Amino acid sequence: ALIASLKEDNRALRQSFLEAAKPPSPSFDRIITRDGRMLSIFRYIEAIVASDRPVLISGESGTGKELVASAIHAASGRSGELVAVNVAGLDDTMFSDTLFGHRRGAFTGADTDRPGLIERAAGGTLFLDEIGDLSAQSQVKLLRLIEQKRYYPLGSDAMKTSDALVVTATHQIGRASCR
Repeated sequence: ALIASLKEDNRALRQSFLEAAKPPSPSFDRIITRDGRMLSIFRYIEAIVASDRPVLISGESGTGKELVASAIHAASGRSGELVAVNVAGLDDTMFSDTLFGHRRGAFTGADTDRPGLIERAAGGTLFLDEIGDLSAQSQVKLLRLIEQKRYYPLGSDAMKTSDALVVTATHQIGRASCR
């Protein structure tokens, strides 16, 4: 199944570059450009969004990484919503609770179960901005989510799965642990 999936990704990429004259889809209308390199990136995005592989966007602050994530979500045709979270400055507990949610009694004040943003992104896209600023412990949890599509809510022994497309971004080019 993996080899067939890789072959399909390869075919889609080749096709997208053969259609160089084709205008980008309306998914990219919010990004105003005539730059050939950007149009090439749009074609690349259209080719890769058919798969459920995670995407990493890198670039300096203010370059429109969230606009690109929004275009990826729109081009994917996913029925769920785009859930965007800036994870810079979140400690490991806050990161885990925000993304994975918690079970009642997981910590003082956790009077009810609370789903995390991963559940809210079901069938859609989870956009995590500034992942390069995460602690190593949080990056390990994020890696499990990206590689296995599995996670544990705080205070739970029951593993959950996610079908959300994970799109990440960082301004720390070359320093992020995720690919």
